[in-house]
Amino acid sequence: MSAESPRPEVRLKGIAAAPGVGHGSVYILLQGMAIVACEKATDLESEVKRFEQALHETRLEISKLRQEVVERLGESEAAIFDAHLLVLEDVALIDDVAKEVRKTGFNIEFCFQEVAQRYITIFENIEDDFLRERAADIRDVTGRVMDKLLGTKSTKPAVAVEKQIVAAKDLTPSETASMSADSVIAFVTQEGGRTGHSAIMARALEIPAVVGVRGLLDTVQDGDVLLVDGEEGLVIVNPSAATLDSYRDKQLAIKSRRNRVMSEVALPDETVDGAAYSLLANIGGPEDMEDARTYVAHGVGLYRTENLFLRLDAWPSEEEQYVEYSDVVRQAHGQLVTFRTLDLGGDKKLGDLTDEANPFMGYRAIRLCLDRPDIFASQLRAILRASVFGPVAVMFPMISGVEELRRAKEFFLNIAAQMASEGIVPKVPIRLGAMIEIPAAAVVIDDLVTEVDFVSVGTNDLVQYLLAVDRGNQRIATWYEPANPAVVRTLERIFASAAKKGVTAAVCGELAGDPLWAPLLIGLGATELSMSSPSIPEVRFILRHSSAQELKALGKAAMALGDSVKIKNLLADFALSKVKYRT
Repeated sequence: MSAESPRPEVRLKGIAAAPGVGHGSVYILLQGMAIVACEKATDLESEVKRFEQALHETRLEISKLRQEVVERLGESEAAIFDAHLLVLEDVALIDDVAKEVRKTGFNIEFCFQEVAQRYITIFENIEDDFLRERAADIRDVTGRVMDKLLGTKSTKPAVAVEKQIVAAKDLTPSETASMSADSVIAFVTQEGGRTGHSAIMARALEIPAVVGVRGLLDTVQDGDVLLVDGEEGLVIVNPSAATLDSYRDKQLAIKSRRNRVMSEVALPDETVDGAAYSLLANIGGPEDMEDARTYVAHGVGLYRTENLFLRLDAWPSEEEQYVEYSDVVRQAHGQLVTFRTLDLGGDKKLGDLTDEANPFMGYRAIRLCLDRPDIFASQLRAILRASVFGPVAVMFPMISGVEELRRAKEFFLNIAAQMASEGIVPKVPIRLGAMIEIPAAAVVIDDLVTEVDFVSVGTNDLVQYLLAVDRGNQRIATWYEPANPAVVRTLERIFASAAKKGVTAAVCGELAGDPLWAPLLIGLGATELSMSSPSIPEVRFILRHSSAQELKALGKAAMALGDSVKIKNLLADFALSKVKYRT
């Protein structure tokens, strides 16, 4: 690492988006939507035709970029650009632009910018992290279309001439795709989150990244030196000589740790004394199965079926669902695929779903499905048709009690009987399960486990509802604390109840893929953990280097603590004892 920078050291905290440590001079990427004049158009239909031509040229451009990413990184990463192509096919957006031109009489550039900005604002205000970060995709696509309309190109490239650290307000997937470990040391952004496509691309490219760094562009200047810690979510501006020395050792330790972790990625899911558990993948579609294979997931523990609905921005037909579902089941090659039935509603709007005063406690998930038998039946038929290719499980989200669960099961069994009469029979019997994410379900867990083959805990919502904390509200974000003793004790009660009835206890929320939390979840009694595929190697390593007795002792120790800070320290110490920063 280089010598100490003349300006004083400043530390900025963000979100760890891609692991690793990067050090070098900063390249500040200036971004922003083009300034477009508002002018009266002389021929409105010609303006609309110019827009259609720009869309066509942009489709060709993105298709070419997609193919380049396939060749560099693979199909899974390139699938990001399928969402971009869908934006260009969005009938509502295209119609809104044409209507704006005809209504106002203004030039197409101005009308397109006005409509596009409305769409971007809608997505930026969605509370769900995954959907909110789709605003970057729309910005990316609309920027390309605008370049075609204006006949312009960005004056400052996304990649520095020499190898540097890229700093920006945010990065579009296209900008990230133009980077490589040979041209970029790391990247940092002022906005964005871990589930954004640019962060996903950074992890695929193995470029250290920190996102959501408040005050980044107010602090960093041209000529500054940055140290980016993608493990801790830390950006150090103009690091001191002492800081550089400490990070030199950490870089070597991180590399050594990753090598050790990956060396065991294909080994069995069992503790040192032979106790078995299963690590599975959370996926949103067929494109995620490549990562599931790379990181040796032992099946799919959560298939977010609503992603297809959201990508199409429409209610897909039974056939459209069947094509996607059967593709995943085939790719699983005999491993179990767990379908979560449609989890729309809340901030995931579609079609005639209307705004509600409190959408997260409103018309959504299983409530919507039971109220719309046409939609529910179409999805279940597609799943049952896919089940002839391999083992399948179905779990119902947002279950609040036994009566609701029985209604969902009865509906499923009726559809299954109809399909059987048509000669469509699953390859193996379908397992039925309930998601435990509402406190009411946790309270009546003893009753629920008598009705299902498995339960799967959605920790994201369970923590939010149990603590009455909106996890998307920055003003109270610190109150969203999974290590709250109430959460730990609720989890233990769920797992214990499942064990008594011989029912599989799974976790599919974010905690399952957290190396600190995974040992505790297994120690408390979970037997399956489902997570983002890249999280599997480190979780597998820690669990494989633990004994069942150690994990149970960890669970008992956490249960005995009444302080969230002490619980977090307990988990951190345990994980560190298994995966140390060492050469």
